[in-house]
Amino acid sequence: MTIGNPDPDPRTTTGLEPGGGVPPGETPPAEGSTSEAGPRHEPPRGWAAGPLIAILVVVVLVAAFFLAYAVLV
Repeated sequence: MTIGNPDPDPRTTTGLEPGGGVPPGETPPAEGSTSEAGPRHEPPRGWAAGPLIAILVVVVLVAAFFLAYAVLV
C-alpha cells in the first residue's frame, strides 16, 4: 500500500492564484485525510494478574504488620 502526499497539488487545483494563494471569495481546497495517520495496534487490555497479586500481597502484609503492632502496644 503506497501512501502519497494527501494535500492537493497547487499546480492542478482550480481556483488558486500563482504561488498557492486563494483569491478573495474563493473556497480553499479541502485538506488531506488523516485516515492513514499511523500504525494500528491493539491497545493494552489492563494489568496482568502477576503485578496485581504482588501488590495485593504487599498490602496484606502491611495491614497485618499494623494490626499486630496495634494489638501488642
